[in-house]
Amino acid sequence: MTDHALPSDAPAGGIGTFERYLSVWVALCILAGILLGNLLPGLFEFLAEIEFASVNLVVAILIWAMVFPMMVNVDFASLKHIGDRPKGLVLTLVVNWLIKPFTMAALGVFFFTYVFSGLIPPADAEHYIAGLILLGAAPCTAMVFVWSQLTRGDATYTLVQVSVNDVIMVFAFAPIVALLLGVTDIAVPWDTLILSTLLYVVVPLAAGAYVRHRLLQRSNGDEAAVSAFTETLKPWSILGLLATVTLLFGFQGDVIVEKPLIIVLIAVPLLIQSYGIFFLAYGAAKAWNVPFNVAAPCALIGTSNFFELAVAVAISLFGLNSGAALATVVGVLVEVPVMLSLVAFANRTRHWFE
Repeated sequence: MTDHALPSDAPAGGIGTFERYLSVWVALCILAGILLGNLLPGLFEFLAEIEFASVNLVVAILIWAMVFPMMVNVDFASLKHIGDRPKGLVLTLVVNWLIKPFTMAALGVFFFTYVFSGLIPPADAEHYIAGLILLGAAPCTAMVFVWSQLTRGDATYTLVQVSVNDVIMVFAFAPIVALLLGVTDIAVPWDTLILSTLLYVVVPLAAGAYVRHRLLQRSNGDEAAVSAFTETLKPWSILGLLATVTLLFGFQGDVIVEKPLIIVLIAVPLLIQSYGIFFLAYGAAKAWNVPFNVAAPCALIGTSNFFELAVAVAISLFGLNSGAALATVVGVLVEVPVMLSLVAFANRTRHWFE
């Protein structure tokens, strides 16, 4: 499998002109979301109610717009060669299931039991720890396709990494969370898990496969037609990301304004976890001679979280207004800026792998 060609406006081993300033656009969308969430709370309450099985359908559509170009690039004929390069899969599985949940739990206990003990009531601290555990045990499913695309990752390999994680998550999420929370029966919303996987992976993948087939059919198998098509869609993918950020911050605009200190405290272990996991996976990939277009998505999968599932489980276990639910939402709030910074770092260090 080969990496996809860079568009003409992208620097070698980097991202395009608009994407280089993506953090600026995201920052503006964050401010816009907070402002609109406080000025138009009724609108965001209405949008928040458009959901099924705790999955917000508006967010689902926006994520679908983000991941669709990546799905068109997936070459099913190349799937048979995934076994030729098992290192990326091994790293993904080790980081996501043997390291990440436990380091997140350890950081949560360390900060909210000891470091922040004088700032937060013990009962609230327990809820924040629970929310962090839920985030740590749910590896990313949808957004990682965006991060992979921004680093020119191998679309087919990224799909396999995400798919394997999804299968394991069905069986491992509940036991790991139950172990770390110290409970024996945790109510995992399986309908949310299944519906999220269908919406964020299966549906856009099927649509992408159909479009790819039609493009190759019309161009007599010329891959350039696929590349040209996905480059045309890329602006819409970025707009989908920006709209998602605005919407998520709009949903939580009042909470951010009312509890800024709590938001900061929750963000501290999340930031340490995110950067720590990324550099662990990225460094391991470099040491193990994993190619960049596999190594970058591999590290980003471990860093990003399946926040839709984490939020849904937190609400079902502890309630909508609980500290656990708030902690999972903060995970959403810090993820996009953090991931953009790591995407930029990965693109700047692409030459390390070449």
